[in-house]
Amino acid sequence: MESLHSEKLAKKTSTSPTQSFLDVAEVKEDSIVLKNGSLRSILAVSAINYDLKSSDEQDAIINQYQNFLNSLDFPIQILISSRKLNMETYLKFIESKEKEQSNELLRLQISEYKNFIGQLVSVSNIMEKNFYIVVPFSPIENTEKGFFSKLLNMANPSKDILAKREAFETYRSQLFQRVDHIIAGLSGIGLRIVPLKTQELIEILYESYNPRVFNESGLAEVGELDLK
Repeated sequence: MESLHSEKLAKKTSTSPTQSFLDVAEVKEDSIVLKNGSLRSILAVSAINYDLKSSDEQDAIINQYQNFLNSLDFPIQILISSRKLNMETYLKFIESKEKEQSNELLRLQISEYKNFIGQLVSVSNIMEKNFYIVVPFSPIENTEKGFFSKLLNMANPSKDILAKREAFETYRSQLFQRVDHIIAGLSGIGLRIVPLKTQELIEILYESYNPRVFNESGLAEVGELDLK
């Protein structure tokens, strides 16, 4: 989790026992590495309006989704994230356009629109929902290493690091084979699926553990994913 914080914050939290309860060891190369050595990939998924589909289209979606579920030989987690929509950036954008507008009538209309949005946000909690699929991969680990094997690793640490790197690349490759399978299976329903990159994974983890700080700091670039 050190990658989720600045160096300064990491020094402050290094003595805190909270981190010992987190399963995440690090985030690298578009994947999450857990402390037990397993990997996770997170896919951002678009939504479709099922109710607006015809009965034939609805049946086709159900059949396609059923076929997709039957094709899986590994577990997946479907995650729905709901959070209060942060409109500060949008309101600042409208305000900048208001100042740039030379036409008095248009400037007045922009001002009224800005006030309307501000009042609407102040009296109601506007929520946004994001949909994700969490794809796991858990390698079979040999936890019963012999005494001489441990001695060799201690005597040649560079070789041990290289072996761990090669193992990570192998596991990551198998993880993204599962990702490709999910994308192929759900694309026929009309869904757009985008695997989150390293920075986006860090942000979604930071949001999960620090929802208030995340909303106030405006870190979210995940919302800029092209899912339309």
